[in-house]
Amino acid sequence: MDELVSTPLQTQSVLEDPILLVGSIGLLLVVITVWQMVEIVDAYDRAALTVFGEYRELLEPGLNIVPPFVSRLYTFDMRTQTIDVPSQEAITRDNSPVTADAVVYIRVMNAKRAFLEVDDYERAVSNLAQTTLRAVIGDMELDDTLSRRELINERIRTELDEPTDEWGIRVESVEVREVTPSQGVKGAMEEQTSAERRRRAMILEAQGERRSAVEKAEGDKQSNIIRAQGEKQSQILEAQGDAISTVLRARSAESMGERAVIDKGMETLSEIGQGESTTFVLPQELSSLVGRYGKHLSGSDVREDGAELESLEFDEETRELIGLDDIADIIGEIDEQAEMDVEAMEEQARAIKEGGDVGTEIDVSEPSSAADSESTPESK
Repeated sequence: MDELVSTPLQTQSVLEDPILLVGSIGLLLVVITVWQMVEIVDAYDRAALTVFGEYRELLEPGLNIVPPFVSRLYTFDMRTQTIDVPSQEAITRDNSPVTADAVVYIRVMNAKRAFLEVDDYERAVSNLAQTTLRAVIGDMELDDTLSRRELINERIRTELDEPTDEWGIRVESVEVREVTPSQGVKGAMEEQTSAERRRRAMILEAQGERRSAVEKAEGDKQSNIIRAQGEKQSQILEAQGDAISTVLRARSAESMGERAVIDKGMETLSEIGQGESTTFVLPQELSSLVGRYGKHLSGSDVREDGAELESLEFDEETRELIGLDDIADIIGEIDEQAEMDVEAMEEQARAIKEGGDVGTEIDVSEPSSAADSESTPESK
């Protein structure tokens, strides 16, 4: 209890002691002075020092000693800073109202000039960006403001470079975030877009129908060409067949005529042989025919023992008379011509399938061998 009572008394005695009081005040002033003299600047900052309101120097990052009580520091962030430009209403060159906003990226390059040349560089850059944004949009048409953002960004940055350089500020980039037309312009643009889409759809549909009609007509044309060529080839082959048939019938008639003469001559010889006369006079034509054809007829010549002789081949004169060699040549020419026509038609079909020139016709000329073969027996 005594100790508790003595404590306030001791404190009062200390306060009443002048030396102890002055020492305490002096220590407190030293601490405050040291506190005022030491300034710490961050690594990403620069600080402008003024003494009695006069600019002295630019403090670097770290520990700095300044005059106490009369010094003042103005700190500047040296990193890239972002400034939002509020939405601005502007009218384009073609009288279309739009609303646009942007973002400006700046950096303090000279803290001394940023301190001495401009009051508040952030607010100054923001106001300058707003007016520049309205001016740039007002100098462009609506379609350009909506589609050429890079041009708007470049023009705003160029306009901001000159005044901000005097302030020690560098504009690194400008980005227009959005350009929004008015509601009426939006409605008109939507209607225009819908009409353009309908127009394109109609054009594509018309082009498709036209292409389909062209391809159909082209297919019909190719089909007609192939059908006409087939009919032409069929008529040529039919005509050649008729010519061969006519030649064969003529040859057969001629051969049958000579055979009939021979048969008649044989009957005459038989009747003469049954007569009583031993002397016979034969015409030269009959003896010539018997000599030419007797030994070539199967069973006409016999040996003394009664055995039949083998049939012999026709000699050159007989084959020429009957026209056997000409018939073989005619048939060979017809087969060769038919093969050539078939190959030509196959080539034409392949060309049509590959999209070649469908207008090229196969040149099939009627062979003249049939006509020559018809005239051969008559001349002979």
